[in-house]
Amino acid sequence: MSGRSFEIRRTKSRLLLLILAVAGTMVISGGRRVNAGGAGSTTGGGSASVKGIVTFTGTVPRAKQINMAADPSCAKQHAAPAVIQEVVTDKEGDLQNVIVFISDGLGDHAFDPPTQSAVIEQKGCLYQPHVLAMQANQPLEVVNADPVMHNIHPMPNNNREWNKAEVPGSKIDESFPRQEIAIPVKCNLHPWMRGYIAVFKHPYFVVTGKDGSFDLGNLPPGLYTLTAWHEKLGTMTQKITLGANETKNIDFVFKSM
Repeated sequence: MSGRSFEIRRTKSRLLLLILAVAGTMVISGGRRVNAGGAGSTTGGGSASVKGIVTFTGTVPRAKQINMAADPSCAKQHAAPAVIQEVVTDKEGDLQNVIVFISDGLGDHAFDPPTQSAVIEQKGCLYQPHVLAMQANQPLEVVNADPVMHNIHPMPNNNREWNKAEVPGSKIDESFPRQEIAIPVKCNLHPWMRGYIAVFKHPYFVVTGKDGSFDLGNLPPGLYTLTAWHEKLGTMTQKITLGANETKNIDFVFKSM
């Protein structure tokens, strides 16, 4: 074979390898995996959002005081007696600790979990926050900020159950691989310590704060079911249609049961 023929064949081989590499990249990018925290859309056409307020109407149940006499180290951390955080509102009836999330309409999109940890702190012998929402396979960090021993014991139905003790000042790292809304959490050493962890397979969720507001952004245009979940008041759903770059205001009103 002449040197010129060899060179032509080598050039053709390089072109073939380049074409195969480009084709492979197109196949990968054409999948349905979306990085959490990004635009959240694989269809183009702009992103949309839905926002609103969750409120409670009727007589708010009287908050029950927590008796921490069994552990004086817990009791002395509170200037006033702590109360059970079941139905928490402000003076306007804005409802706290409600998880608002997309429950249907995302199709078969897959979402990578965040690398940043979701955090639960054991402080004042209470779980803070009382309701935590996170993504499946996202790291979970549990911190004991109290001067007493704790343990954290999630009781899931769709994930592995675990129960871990924590000495003061320590932390543990865990995660949940599957969606579950929501997992009850308790401390076996302090029976009044109760909370919830909601695990989602997508990033479109939020827990309402003191003003009852929520804001879900970066949604692909489409038809969705929006759900609001509360530990005592149950769930409510609404159907919404979002156009490209559209923002809709949707409110939820829970009533006393």
